[in-house]
Amino acid sequence: MKILKKIGIALLAIIVILLVLALIMPKDYKVEREVVINKPLGEVFEYARHLKNEDEYSVWSMADMNKTQSFKGEDGQVGFVNSWSGNDKVGVGEQEIKAITPNKRMDVEVRFKKPFESVMQSYTLTDSIAPGKTKVVWGCSGTSSYPMNLMNVMMDGMLGKDIQQNLDNMKAKIEAHN
Repeated sequence: MKILKKIGIALLAIIVILLVLALIMPKDYKVEREVVINKPLGEVFEYARHLKNEDEYSVWSMADMNKTQSFKGEDGQVGFVNSWSGNDKVGVGEQEIKAITPNKRMDVEVRFKKPFESVMQSYTLTDSIAPGKTKVVWGCSGTSSYPMNLMNVMMDGMLGKDIQQNLDNMKAKIEAHN
């Protein structure tokens, strides 16, 4: 019985420490990755601004090829909404194009509904770094409420790998297109 009491006290202490840490940890997170695509800026931006193209390169979109999707508006334009419902890995949510600066930037708001509710801001930046070479930066940011902000220290590792894979897949897809 003493061992169970010691285990219980230790678990309680760990929980208290984590809750105290969450009080002092930042609630905001930001994750960003980049890639250089060997194609002209206009071609890269034109591909990247269409959310339907994510089905060809996004690891999140490809995680459930049987998901249901619906679309509102004109893809590649402000106000376009891509809604999805899929398996546990994909969940339920939607993303909406909020702003576009041609050949420079696209801002998207991602609204998750299941398995948990959350809102994240995502952006794609493009810049011509040489003739026929375009740097693409994909980033996301958001705010986590207490005590979920404990996860923020892991966001770069959790999202960064997938964002980089998305960019690498996008690069391969665009560069393969003649």
